[in-house]
Amino acid sequence: MALRVAFQMDPIEAVDIDADSSFRLAEEAQARGHALWVYTPDRLIWDNGRIMARARPVTLRRQRGDHVSFGAEELLDLAQLDVVWLRQDPPFDMSYITTTHLLELIHPQTLVVNEPFWVRNHPEKLLVLQFPDLTPPTMIARNLADIRDFKHRHGDIILKPLYGNGGAGVFRLDEADRNLASLHEMFTGFSREPLIVQKFLPAVSKGDKRVILVDGEPVGAINRIPAEGETRSNMHVGGRPEKVELNARDREICAAIGPLLRERGQVFVGIDVIGDWLTEINLTSPTGIQELERFDGINVAARIWEAIEARRAATP
Repeated sequence: MALRVAFQMDPIEAVDIDADSSFRLAEEAQARGHALWVYTPDRLIWDNGRIMARARPVTLRRQRGDHVSFGAEELLDLAQLDVVWLRQDPPFDMSYITTTHLLELIHPQTLVVNEPFWVRNHPEKLLVLQFPDLTPPTMIARNLADIRDFKHRHGDIILKPLYGNGGAGVFRLDEADRNLASLHEMFTGFSREPLIVQKFLPAVSKGDKRVILVDGEPVGAINRIPAEGETRSNMHVGGRPEKVELNARDREICAAIGPLLRERGQVFVGIDVIGDWLTEINLTSPTGIQELERFDGINVAARIWEAIEARRAATP
């Protein structure tokens, strides 16, 4: 059946059509006969009980520099749609959180993907705390003395902002490092948020695996190799994607977290695994679809849409 679908996302005209997962999801939706609109989060409106957006209908094509055509902007009542995709990139700030509160008001009559209540309540670095047996030694704290104690116990650590994204603000502090106090002063000088500290995992030199789950089931993975001299493996800071197979430990992790993700309406999720350890569960705007499709020759976007269409069909 043809669905009416809106994407709440960053400007679609600026995306990299060969890497962006939102573009790939929209492209697959178009191929399946669904009608598409896009709008940016600042165009979302609550007005006297109605959730609306100033959105534009789009037609997509895989042509660099000319990948989207827009129709005239219209005031769209989101309660009249079948699906709304929550796909803007972090930062996970109050602007982001506000959109989840608004979209929650139309779900599940309009299916919001991923389910906004749980996106808001499960930030990527916090959801993993429910699975301590799967994660490396971790601390969330703001007090410098507590972080020093963690470093004393574990030596080589990673320090990063709790609600950061894309590898921004990630620091490795080895046993000989003397910068912890300065970094703590810098972070706490501009933010009231705690910091997250994890034991450094040397296995990251062999890659930070991004595993894609659809409705709680793993469909494949890519390995992201850090650039020479770099700790971070994020692709936009020079990480190199490589083909990789799911191993027994990956499947064990997915089996442990999959039921919770499925139950809480997290249709498209990307988890990060370094060596044998789960480090993040990404719900907000996961990536990796296009790289996985190229490496494994599977239509990941179609599997995601099959899950959405099944959920939509089951909603009265």
